[in-house]
Amino acid sequence: MSTEFTSSAVAISSHGPAAPVSRRWTAAFSLVWFGYWMANLVPLQLLLPQQLQLIDPEHKVTDFALVNAASGLVVLIALPVCGALCDRSRNRFGRRRAWLGGGALVFAAGVVITGEQTTVLGVTVAWSATMLGLSAATAGLTAVIADRVPERQRGLISSAIYGPQALGVVVGIAVVAAFSLSTARAYLLIAALLIVCALPFVLFYREVAHQAQQVLGLRTVVTSLGRSLKDREFAWAFGARLLVNLANSLGTCYALYFLIDGLQVADPETSLLLITVVYLVAGLVATAVAGVLSDRLGRRRIFVAMAALLQALAGFLLAAFPSLSMDIVASALMGGGFGAYMAVDQALITQVLPDAHSRAKDLGIMNIGALVPPTLAPLIASVIITSGLGYPVLFVTVGVGAAVGAVLTYQIRSVR
Repeated sequence: MSTEFTSSAVAISSHGPAAPVSRRWTAAFSLVWFGYWMANLVPLQLLLPQQLQLIDPEHKVTDFALVNAASGLVVLIALPVCGALCDRSRNRFGRRRAWLGGGALVFAAGVVITGEQTTVLGVTVAWSATMLGLSAATAGLTAVIADRVPERQRGLISSAIYGPQALGVVVGIAVVAAFSLSTARAYLLIAALLIVCALPFVLFYREVAHQAQQVLGLRTVVTSLGRSLKDREFAWAFGARLLVNLANSLGTCYALYFLIDGLQVADPETSLLLITVVYLVAGLVATAVAGVLSDRLGRRRIFVAMAALLQALAGFLLAAFPSLSMDIVASALMGGGFGAYMAVDQALITQVLPDAHSRAKDLGIMNIGALVPPTLAPLIASVIITSGLGYPVLFVTVGVGAAVGAVLTYQIRSVR
């Protein structure tokens, strides 16, 4: 067994740990994220829209928005709270592992229960509860980076996080389609894959020793959150991440309904798989190249800003020339831009954390900028679509949001 998974004596300074992580560590960490993204995004991209279309086809757009709004509220509250609790957890299993492992179990259980629902209310409650598990798992996963990965490797490790994102969606959708699974069985399979992917890292990772922190109270959580957001660099990074992720989510959340209602393609499920594969390939290439190149050059902001602008371009092109062909082109730009953005942005935000002793809490705030937009986007998109403005205005909004996010990135002065 690798010493990286078992040692509890890794040196950590104010600039993070010094010892590099190995390929084995990176592969196990990446596998967790593969399962995580699959369990989160396959339901959002395919299973929830299909389920709601069967339950209430006339109001599917509004229903999907309400489900995601409710779950988004849960994530908004749970992410920073789980992060703060994770920082203060003490047990022999390990504070990060306990939250990752326990969160994954709750996450998987929620996915299975969601698949059994036959009413909009049932789906809303079950999926919202699922987000509690997602938030707990995220608290442990993201804090591991600041705990264990030296700054010179964080671009690479960020690629290991976001490279599997589109791959998880494609594999999940392809498996569901290949075996013609019912909705309930598809949810069950996705939940099982989440546990299988999380197990190696949960079993073998061991943590560094940390000094005990004060007992957590509600006042502590609120004041610490406010203190983090008062930090100028942290606030700019959070705002940029929120806008770019919202833009990407607005561009992808109604992908299936856009193919059905906007473009009226003959086989929307196959077309969805095609554009997702294009998104995947572009994202994988951009993630690997941007993360490694950013590490070698020691620069973050230029990569983050250019990646955001690629996503802005995708939105403007699809608004001006709506067609299946342009949807494919926009998917390549969106996937490449998002892959490069998240690979380098994750490295950037670990360099603007205000307090080395509250990494999970601060990363929990940052994760709001990554995980709340996919739940908030359907609500915003449904208002735009159902108000008569339609998909062109939706995609213009995508372009504007990503472009503003690029501008905000350059307000960060402490990172090159």
